[in-house]
Amino acid sequence: MRRETLLMKDWRFSMPGAETEVCDLPHTWNAVDGQDGGNDYLRTACVYEKTFAAPDYAPEKERVFLVFDGVNASCKVTLNGTEILVHDGGYSTFRADITDLLLQENELKVLVDNSVNDRVYPQKADFTFYGGIYRNVKILVVNKNHFDLLYYGGPGIRVTAKPDGKNAKVLVDTWVAGEGDVKIRILDAEDRVVAEKNAKSEADREGILRKSIGIHLSDVHRWDGLRDPYLYSAEALLVKDGEIVDRIRTSFGVREFRFDTKAGFFLNGRSYPLHGVSRHQDRKGSGNAITQKEHEEDMELIREVGANTIRLAHYQHDQFFYDLCDRYGMIVWAEIPYISEHMPNGRDNTVSQMKELIIQNYNHPCIVCWGISNEITISTKDHKDMMSNHRMLNDMIHKMDHTRLTTLACYAMCNPFDPVVHKVSDLVGYNLYLGWYVPFPWLNDLFLGFFHRVWPKRRLCYSEYGAEGMPNLHARRPRRGDQTEDYQNLYHEFMLECFKRHPFMWATYVWNMFDFAADARDQGGEPGMNHKGLITFDRKTKKDCFYLYKAYWSDDPFVYIAGRRRQDREEKRTEIRVYTNEPSVTLYVNGEKQETKDGDKVFIFKADLSGETTVKAVTENASDEVTFRKVMRPNPEYRLKKSKGKSANWV
Repeated sequence: MRRETLLMKDWRFSMPGAETEVCDLPHTWNAVDGQDGGNDYLRTACVYEKTFAAPDYAPEKERVFLVFDGVNASCKVTLNGTEILVHDGGYSTFRADITDLLLQENELKVLVDNSVNDRVYPQKADFTFYGGIYRNVKILVVNKNHFDLLYYGGPGIRVTAKPDGKNAKVLVDTWVAGEGDVKIRILDAEDRVVAEKNAKSEADREGILRKSIGIHLSDVHRWDGLRDPYLYSAEALLVKDGEIVDRIRTSFGVREFRFDTKAGFFLNGRSYPLHGVSRHQDRKGSGNAITQKEHEEDMELIREVGANTIRLAHYQHDQFFYDLCDRYGMIVWAEIPYISEHMPNGRDNTVSQMKELIIQNYNHPCIVCWGISNEITISTKDHKDMMSNHRMLNDMIHKMDHTRLTTLACYAMCNPFDPVVHKVSDLVGYNLYLGWYVPFPWLNDLFLGFFHRVWPKRRLCYSEYGAEGMPNLHARRPRRGDQTEDYQNLYHEFMLECFKRHPFMWATYVWNMFDFAADARDQGGEPGMNHKGLITFDRKTKKDCFYLYKAYWSDDPFVYIAGRRRQDREEKRTEIRVYTNEPSVTLYVNGEKQETKDGDKVFIFKADLSGETTVKAVTENASDEVTFRKVMRPNPEYRLKKSKGKSANWV
């Protein structure tokens, strides 16, 4: 019944001072200048135009909608010379009914603007705000009687599943534009109908009729994280005069969770410690204009490292990626880009972006908390207005969704006694880089112990932690700030053991899974990048610490020799660090057995170097081999060359 056509090819793109060019979507005009440093990427208004033929539809029986899945950051859309919508917010879906404006040949114009302003978030943050139409654009034809498409870009169906012992109570709400009766069917993972009922009219929402029904599921199969991410589907049929005129379907999961002040996160009644990564969506050379192929690659890498939770920072991500999280059992922190500074003129935008986030993503079982803000105290001047905005958002979220909790992430220097830390959200996270931006990793233990003593009932996580690491930079004696892969390893080795000492934390999120573009930065000899990722920006190099985390988090047997990229070594007797999730490692040097050690995750050996020396680490189920070279003096290519940039840290 619904017919969809993608509008991805042959757009005319023009930017100020440049000739019009032809491009395909997804597209951004900041794919190069947003990644090269200097904090000077083009933030302006550009124009996308396209001519398209009217779809095949019955004007008296059907309606035609224009759908945008993501345009950054603000846009004004006109069709055949008539303005049809204005949208502020670069990361969500929005639609418009264009039926009454359609001609045989149609001229579509989209003015896209990522200029600096004081009302649309984000405006200040440690990542690049790529301008462009960077997700899909579609034409959607539906019956004139259809499930709602215009309310904050939502799917028109909402599923609330509450476990009840071995059973579950499922409430399905739908919203209907037009007329018709609604029938709900619940299907299992094999597409078999396990329950069906007719919905009843409940209430009006801005002229749109809500039809709801409660359904009992017996012997329910729970969505159980990585172990068993089982998904049901809810299908809504709109019936008019005995004919099905519209049909929508959404997946959902049945699960329960709680956050304990002493023992962390629980899923379906059992302890389920959350250890994971944060993710930015952009890629080298393409910015945020990526496809499903890149989303799938990111997910496979996150699964390989063994994470069980993802903080999808710092904005609403593509629906396809939330679907992947559902499918593979990832626990998700979802948030809006209310970040770094509170803008008094931006209150309405925080509301609209939060409503879009929740309404569009409510049905995803992977999501357990809604993030209100990130590091909001960095440069906020009006603290009172900021707190008022936070309380308003927190109350609004609870009214919209009583099944999930709220959270926020505090800046490292935010006072633990600040009201934003303990008087707003249900949960709280800290972005702390003790051992990187400030000396002494052991300060993490002091902070966590202090916070838990002062606020024993406050549920705390590390929403960010990390250290820069360049896979081409190395040091025999790594130190804080040297940008080497070797110091990044030592930092994360400490942090993983630190977290074991503080089991009350409800989650920990590495910053970041992947290096990402931050055009204001100049670090590590590569301007425009944040290099705290476990994997490089192009996804081609897994840094040593990727394998360190894999040793702690993954059950797939492996062994990995760290420091392999410091192939030239000036010392005669060198340290060999081995990461593995197996309990015993044997080291061979030039084919001769040297030593067998029993241990846990990190194994440290010593080996003599002479000329080219081959080192092999062997476990019961895996092996790894690296060749090192004895040299007379340190390789100068391993050292960071002095930067000519203005700043090494965006703040």
